[in-house]
Amino acid sequence: MWDWIVNILFQILKLIQSFAVDWGLSIIILVIIVRLLLTPLMLKSSKSTARMQVLQPKLQELQERYADDPQRQAEEMQKFYSENKFNPFGSCLPLLIQMPILFALFTLLNNLPQYFSGENFSFYGILPDLQASAAGTISQGFGPAAPYLIALALFAVLTLIPQLWMSRNQTGQQASSMRMMAVVMAVMMLWIGWGLPAGVLLYYDVSSAWQVAQQLFVTQKVIEKAKAEEEERMKNAPIEVNVVRRERKQRPHKKK
Repeated sequence: MWDWIVNILFQILKLIQSFAVDWGLSIIILVIIVRLLLTPLMLKSSKSTARMQVLQPKLQELQERYADDPQRQAEEMQKFYSENKFNPFGSCLPLLIQMPILFALFTLLNNLPQYFSGENFSFYGILPDLQASAAGTISQGFGPAAPYLIALALFAVLTLIPQLWMSRNQTGQQASSMRMMAVVMAVMMLWIGWGLPAGVLLYYDVSSAWQVAQQLFVTQKVIEKAKAEEEERMKNAPIEVNVVRRERKQRPHKKK
């Protein structure tokens, strides 16, 4: 199923490797390319998230009003999303796009010698073997395993930070739920990452570090601006409706 994605990724890494020389650096360059391509989508996703935060009280009102009628509730929520041009799955799209890349990279790293024979798959000696995992190196002692354990720890921490940062834009129970979910996700990442090749951890760590930097310097400003624009739109919406109604009343009726 992943063969065609793996082959595309192989060709891209082969091209990057032709001038980068180091495999770890090639993976970092791949991250930069993917992140740059995803930046417009990430900004759009951030705006969508900000709009949803502003619209959340009205959405909760709909859910409470039709709590006893799930079908009507679903219809009204779909109508609400449509009227406000909101896609509830928009914020997940950047992550979903990256998932095939992570799976393909996992497959490629597990079979690298089949594609590139006789090469040293390392990251400047920092991670001596990008195919190795924390689980596979821990038996050699803490010293050899240390770089892989650090990459694994970053795998969890860099999952936790963006989620905690996003929870700052929430309040009350929703903020608490987001923080709890962030901790659970970080623990899950430790468990998942234990057996992952170091190259996959490197890709994810660099990609997540990019996301953290983007949130600090770009995303938060985009969210604040989008929130302000949406709040202004919501304030003007009733005025616009009243104006339309008033204009209709003032129109002279045509005589039949």
